Formats: sequence, structure tokens, C-alpha cells
Amino acid sequence: MKSGGTIVRCLLGLLLCLSSTCSSAAQIAKHFVRGSYQEIVSARAGKPFIISLWSLDCTYCHDDMVLFGKLSKKYPDLDLVLISTDTPEQIKEIARRLQKYPLKKAESWIFADSFVERLRYEVDAQWYGELPRTYFYDAQGHVLGLSGKLDYAKIEQWIRGVKKNE
Repeated sequence: MKSGGTIVRCLLGLLLCLSSTCSSAAQIAKHFVRGSYQEIVSARAGKPFIISLWSLDCTYCHDDMVLFGKLSKKYPDLDLVLISTDTPEQIKEIARRLQKYPLKKAESWIFADSFVERLRYEVDAQWYGELPRTYFYDAQGHVLGLSGKLDYAKIEQWIRGVKKNE
């Protein structure tokens, strides 16, 4: 009887672990739909921030995540928004990938509209989906958009510049 009770407790514990893993994966990213980009930008009016669009299949995106992790450690108040261009069905894999980097303060979103061209156009009419794609907003709302792998020294220079102007 004792061993049966132990098995039941183990199974209940396993179920609780699995359910908490699923719920934390579901909470890691907000659904990025029409209007989300404007919501992100409006919420940060008057403050510098970075938006990075990435994907699980993008090699340079991985490199940028490493870079953002280092910068987040050095500049804990860095406001970083990560937008995955993958699908909500990939949420668990996205959560696992994000857990590899020290980006706990970063706000995370995931494309949640099957018409991805509309979402890309809403982000930037001149952006055609190349990844990684990163936008640097200063406190005045000026934006610089870059495609491709980022350079640590240049990003740090941008961070220092916007901090100086605060």
C-alpha cells in the first residue's frame, strides 16, 4: 500500500511539473498581432529601447541573443523587446531557446497571425522578412533599423549615447 501511495504522489508531482512547464512556456511570449508593434512603441514613448525580430532557424539570431545577453548583464536597465517570427505552435521550443540566454527582463512576443506579410509591413514597410532585424529607438522616437548580425561595440556605443542624452 505504501508503494502505491508513493507512485500516486510521484505521478501527481510529475503532472504538476509538466503543467507548470507548459504554462510557463505559454506565458513567455505575448501574441504579436495587428496593432502589437504600435502598442510596444507607444508604451515606451520618451524612452530608449531595442526591438529585435528573430527566428529559431536563424543562425545570426542566435549570435545576437548571445550579444544581447552580455549587454543585459552589463546594462541591467536595457529595455529589450524580442519578437519571434515563428508560430505559436513552436512556443515550447522558443521558450527553451530563450532560457539559454540571460534575457529574463526582455519582453517576448511571437507572430500570431497567419498573414505574416501584414505583420512585417506593420513593423516596417521597407522590411521584407530578412533576419535578424533590429530597431533602435532613442528617447525622441528616432529609429534606426538594421538587418543582419549585430556588432557588440556599435550597440554598446548606441547604449552609451542614449544614456548620455537621458
